[in-house]
Amino acid sequence: MLAPRLSHGEFQKLGRSVIDAILLSLEQIPPLERVNDEVIKTKINDAVKKIADRLQPDDKKELENLLKSELLKFGKIQALIEDDDISEIMVNGRDNVYIERRGMLERTTINFISDRTIVFVLEKIIHPMGRYVNEDSPTVDARLPDGSRVNGVIPPVALDGPSITIRKFIKDKLSVDQLIAFGSMTKIMGEFLRACVVSRLNIVVSGGTGSGKTTLLNVLSGFIPDRERIVTIEDAAELQLQQDHTVRLETKTPNVDGKGYVSTRDLVRNSLRMRPDRIIIGECRGGETLDMLQAMNTGHDGSLTTLHANSPRDALSRLETMVLMAGMELPVKVIRQQVASAVDLIVQQTRLKDGSRKITSITEVAGMEGDTIVLTDIFKFAQVGFSEDGRVLGELKPTGIRPLFTPRLEASGFKLPPEVFGASISDVLRRR
Repeated sequence: MLAPRLSHGEFQKLGRSVIDAILLSLEQIPPLERVNDEVIKTKINDAVKKIADRLQPDDKKELENLLKSELLKFGKIQALIEDDDISEIMVNGRDNVYIERRGMLERTTINFISDRTIVFVLEKIIHPMGRYVNEDSPTVDARLPDGSRVNGVIPPVALDGPSITIRKFIKDKLSVDQLIAFGSMTKIMGEFLRACVVSRLNIVVSGGTGSGKTTLLNVLSGFIPDRERIVTIEDAAELQLQQDHTVRLETKTPNVDGKGYVSTRDLVRNSLRMRPDRIIIGECRGGETLDMLQAMNTGHDGSLTTLHANSPRDALSRLETMVLMAGMELPVKVIRQQVASAVDLIVQQTRLKDGSRKITSITEVAGMEGDTIVLTDIFKFAQVGFSEDGRVLGELKPTGIRPLFTPRLEASGFKLPPEVFGASISDVLRRR
């Protein structure tokens, strides 16, 4: 005689115990085999068969569905990954799953049956990439096959349970025209940035987390002429360059024995021996910044990178700090001289309170005065308030200052009219 239908609590308890048993048996086989869906399906069928005679048909079917939803593909977040409207997925433990949709955060109704299933989903993502996570190495960076960036953190450093953060890969590369349509920049700013890239200015894109730095870097890289050789260096490959003559390099984490680590700094140094016309570093985070600045100062003009900072002045401070991380005991003034001579332009990207992403300033690095680096805003976003529906109101406009590197733009064939920099028609006529 079959037992009565299971209560919700009983069913959840049974589900956890069956999943734990399956995961325990999967741990006995090599990593790449245990994340194979066909292997997992066999384990699910075997586990359900063992207890099928003690379950009502409806409970058996529900248990099968639960096991498949937790263990196959990427588990409960599979549907979120497939939703093109979602730009970010944040798993903060088994009962707290958030998404970013159209720039706004939302809490979902998704929950995992156990922490072990979250770790297993993370393993399914990272093992095919040759990466691992365990108590001795509890953090990991990787990417999905479609290019989406993944960060995972597990106990003991994740106090409230395993965490997974996925920055979705934009399948259709955004163009400068689309950024203009979205209000991220103006047409004049787009023309100015194109002139700066083609004229081989060294550009740093600065911004906070999720502000759109990589998207903007993609757009800027699209201005690079096809005839130039480009080397890109990233922690997790996200850039979508269209040029044919591109070499893509990606860092490598240590293997399970702690060997085989290849850092961003290793790749920057190696790239200098690859005859690049341009070096694009996805993000500067440490000592590789010194190598990047030296490259910019020794003939690799037109290089691009991003860094985390909330303003152009903060970006300079970050550059100084990261140069010191290289282990070279350089005086601060020497570092600032390196920065001032290497970097031509800082483009500040900001995610505003309404979730929109805009370029909030384009700033020239105009040299040194004493021990201080001089910054000059060429374009600036002026916020004036909020609309009734909570949208940020403001205007992106030139400051009226013509940059000192204007002759470099003109030498490359870009004679930008005074109106680009904010001069009025009457000002132009008066100068004539």
